[in-house]
Amino acid sequence: MGPSGSGKSTLLHMVGALDTPTSGKVLLDGVDVSTLKESDLARLRGKKIGIVFQFFNLHPTLTALENIELPMIIIEKEKKERQQRALELIRAVGLEHRAHHLPSQMSGGEQQRIAIARALANNPEIILADELTGNLDTKTKAEIMNFLLQLQKEKKMTVTVITHEPEIAQYAETIIHIVDGKIKIGG
Repeated sequence: MGPSGSGKSTLLHMVGALDTPTSGKVLLDGVDVSTLKESDLARLRGKKIGIVFQFFNLHPTLTALENIELPMIIIEKEKKERQQRALELIRAVGLEHRAHHLPSQMSGGEQQRIAIARALANNPEIILADELTGNLDTKTKAEIMNFLLQLQKEKKMTVTVITHEPEIAQYAETIIHIVDGKIKIGG
């Protein structure tokens, strides 16, 4: 948690192996991610990390189901397995009726739930969410945060949510603040 511009998203990008630090190391399963080739990083992200962005980043010409399938294509899962998993996930987020809709045909909350389903496609150990509720109404925010909590408990995955909203931070087991470039754990 921290104000805009404090480095929350930069930290998330480093934890998610999307960027490397200018000093220090980011270790994932004991491996310094800065030593990996881009192809190995992509494979690592594809298998271990699911990322949900504030602005959804759904492909505009793909349906909800096709967007959910994308990460599985990257790690070369069989088509039948991809389709079955995408259907399972779209049901899990309560949007089966939107399966064949394009992002432009869905509300912001629906697009965010599809983005979450896409992040879960490869059964990651870690979910990283960057301001995922920033553009949503209060009711949808609560629904999405409760869904993530349920996932965290059922699947025993690590869920990290970047936010500047205290009402979203209250869902967390541990709160990390970033203030003036310094990390502070708790209160």
